[in-house]
Amino acid sequence: MVTIRAIAVEDADAVVELTGQLGYERTAEQISGWIDALAGRKDEQQAFVACMGDEVVGWIEVAMMRHLQNEVSALIGGLVVKEGVRSVGIGRQLCRYAERWAAEKGVTVMRVTSRSTREAAHRFYERDGYSRVKMSVVFEKALLELS
Repeated sequence: MVTIRAIAVEDADAVVELTGQLGYERTAEQISGWIDALAGRKDEQQAFVACMGDEVVGWIEVAMMRHLQNEVSALIGGLVVKEGVRSVGIGRQLCRYAERWAAEKGVTVMRVTSRSTREAAHRFYERDGYSRVKMSVVFEKALLELS
């Protein structure tokens, strides 16, 4: 039995482990700080965890995207399910929960980006009804102290 609920600071250690499985290194302090800051922007961004009993086995983060060139959409910023319980529908349940959250805000389009090397994730999203709409290249620039 899987339950889904809003993320809480008490989930930080489990979220750190899952975030590592996704390929990103974050500390419990960083995750806790992010969750604390989320309280001030819950109308625009939210994160949910999937639990089996008391164990957090997955998370999804979703945010409203407001760009001049497009209608408002929602973006799945991250999704991970714990190794060992993948492919049993937890990811799909998390997606549905995030989709309902976005739909309740009047959003009609949900988007997700996925690293080009994550072919299993691409298959998951396509099976879940998502369509490839474009390919992009991501550029990044470190912002040093600007005077």
